[in-house]
Amino acid sequence: MGDTANTLEKAPKKSWFKGLKSEFKKIIWPDKESLAKQTVAVVVISTILAVVIGIVDQIIKFGISIIL
Repeated sequence: MGDTANTLEKAPKKSWFKGLKSEFKKIIWPDKESLAKQTVAVVVISTILAVVIGIVDQIIKFGISIIL
């Protein structure tokens, strides 16, 4: 029984890599134009969100300093 378990452990690794390779071929990569647009969108939204969080933080800090 121990020998069978060892052979079963080795076989799935090869089939796992084959499956990974076949799934990797199915990926549709974005073109440069859409990738650039999406990257700009992420950077802009992240910057806006950082500014909003910073403003809210300053308001809360000001409110706490008045209370204390």
